[in-house]
Amino acid sequence: MAKTGKGWVQPQQVQQEYRQGVEYKRGLGACGMYEQNRINERFYSGDQWYGANCGDSRPLVRHNVIKRIGDYKMAVVGAAPVSVRFSAEGVADTAAIRQQVEDYRLALRQGETAKEPTLVAAQQQAAAQALTDYFATTARRLKLDNLKQKVLRNAYIAGTGVLYTYWEKDIGTGQYADDAHTTPIRGDIVSEVLEIEQVYMGDVTLEDLQQQPYILIAQRRPVALLQRMAKQNGCREWQHIRGDEEDNTGHATLLTRFWKQDNGAGEYTVHAVQVCGDVTVRATWDMGLHLYPLATFSWEEKRHSAYGESEIPYLIPNQIAINRTVSAGVWAVMMMGMPIMLVNGDVVTQPITNDPGQVIPVYGSGEEVKDAVRYVDPPAFSAQLDNNVHNLIADTMSQAGVSSTLLGDVQPTNTSAIIAVREASLMPLQMMQNRFYGFLEDVARIWSEFWIAMYGCRGLKIEQEQGTWYMPFDSARYRDMLLDIRVDVGAGDAYSETRTVETLDNLYSHGVITAKQYLSRLPKGSVPRLDSLLQELT
Repeated sequence: MAKTGKGWVQPQQVQQEYRQGVEYKRGLGACGMYEQNRINERFYSGDQWYGANCGDSRPLVRHNVIKRIGDYKMAVVGAAPVSVRFSAEGVADTAAIRQQVEDYRLALRQGETAKEPTLVAAQQQAAAQALTDYFATTARRLKLDNLKQKVLRNAYIAGTGVLYTYWEKDIGTGQYADDAHTTPIRGDIVSEVLEIEQVYMGDVTLEDLQQQPYILIAQRRPVALLQRMAKQNGCREWQHIRGDEEDNTGHATLLTRFWKQDNGAGEYTVHAVQVCGDVTVRATWDMGLHLYPLATFSWEEKRHSAYGESEIPYLIPNQIAINRTVSAGVWAVMMMGMPIMLVNGDVVTQPITNDPGQVIPVYGSGEEVKDAVRYVDPPAFSAQLDNNVHNLIADTMSQAGVSSTLLGDVQPTNTSAIIAVREASLMPLQMMQNRFYGFLEDVARIWSEFWIAMYGCRGLKIEQEQGTWYMPFDSARYRDMLLDIRVDVGAGDAYSETRTVETLDNLYSHGVITAKQYLSRLPKGSVPRLDSLLQELT
């Protein structure tokens, strides 16, 4: 468990570091990180005429290429199904060891009294395999797919997405430490997505997060909650916690500082402290982790910078030009179809509605009648305007790495050719995908650190097709176990199902697989009542 230590870091130091981080972010770029990210958010969401002061007399058209580019790239990077596999590093993985592990797991799965493998290597491999299954269980509990989508969105808009994992001691597990069920086991990890505006790096020139001298997290919390937290942590000054200046919402900024320090046993572990203003909400404690509990994904990496970069600021000028040109074209067409009417008020005294078939009484001579009502001829409308708009949109999306073929704006008459074009066009996104898979590997490594440092003695819940069972796990036994983590990626593009069916068709037509093998491997939902059909073939 995490151990509480002496308060080595004072609130004044944390506040000073926070102010330095804020000043640095305010000085980034032309308008600072905070304002630039607000602008990026508005352009992505469609509020692209904000602050233009164009009035409401003309149509303000939006053709949102920024959102379309971002949504496509986020879908490509995060669409493929991902699984994580753990294995014990430096430990043999022979057939004999695998057999011991499989026998042990089979007995547990069947609810029998299982005898632990005798070989130490088999024990560690069994634990690593259990962590592999438990990662999937935890990912479902924490809704990792939703968290990944938020991280990707934040990265596209602000340049960097952050996933923060922490220990929540009050989470129930349904397990007990004794047979009488009187001592419930509580506590588990929680992950939440942070905005990069909330995270402050100690050295802004270091690209590797784990090499940072310290990391700050700023979170807005209700004052009543912070006072309760401080009181529970033994803070005598909990009543001195007040809301932020110029803030009447009853909220204050909680600063959490992480840094790596010798724990007295020759190991450098992550320590943390939480402060609010001049009050220490939670004194310094040793988290027992070797890694900072944050994983980041950068949309575009920036040399010698701890923060990533978004492509939206470089798309905004094109987006503005597209909106202005489209709006001008729509206004010109409206003027040609409904030109401005001029009425001589001395001759025409009744209200003009411009309704079709309206009878307008006119009094006066022929010349006066002729000039009583007339339309203003609009300026000539160039056909090149429409072509320019389409070319500008196409060029903007092409330069951003997105084409009509990639977006599916084609008829799939030749699937093989479309797949070939798509795969060639997706190559530039491969590096971004690799960074995202590296981010997921960091998440898995951080989760495993928490499991080994905080879980103690409990069962790991494993959910499989055969049922749900629990693997006995004593985290203290595996403190020195070195884990190798591998991210396995499945097919996730729009044509993967088509390719799957084509491959199965070829295998079945050549007699390589049976009808049952063919049907069982079809994409989910392809055949109604597939389970019944497979049972009939048995």
